[in-house]
Amino acid sequence: MTLLTVSTFLSLLALLAATGSLVVVLLALAGRWSDGAADALASIRETVSPIGLWLAFAVAAVATAGSLYFSEIGHLVPCTLCWYQRIAMYPLALILGIAAWRADAGVRRYVIPLAGIGAVVAAYHAALQRMPGLPSGACSLGAPCSAIELERFGFVTIPVMAFIGFVSIIVVLTLLTARRSSTS
Repeated sequence: MTLLTVSTFLSLLALLAATGSLVVVLLALAGRWSDGAADALASIRETVSPIGLWLAFAVAAVATAGSLYFSEIGHLVPCTLCWYQRIAMYPLALILGIAAWRADAGVRRYVIPLAGIGAVVAAYHAALQRMPGLPSGACSLGAPCSAIELERFGFVTIPVMAFIGFVSIIVVLTLLTARRSSTS
């Protein structure tokens, strides 16, 4: 598979995740004013909750595999901010995999802060790519953080995909996963 094919596929997955997350967030907000939206969100939650941890794990695992593909097979050199995003995402794949296996929704108290930090770094990185004049003291000349190594659909870059992944994990764990945790 070529870098173009894989990056297009991962971009499409990211856009699908973004659309789903946006719909869930909008239903949650609209549910405060409309019983119909609240009922729609409850229906989605009822459907997704049993697999919510697995869904969050899938997002983290695909993001981890995608970043490894880009660097190890696609030979894209990760910049400093990419490494910070990896530092946030890679453990999420392991932690969420174990939590899904154990059906431990209590993991959200550890995962959400880590995903939130990753989302902030990814958002800043995406902004830096669009506005290279922003401060980027940690970045190197060999792999500048403002460089856009690949872009699909005119706006989906690697940091944008990472941001969507982090936000999707947060949305699944806060709005779609049952509030109980395993005690075993």
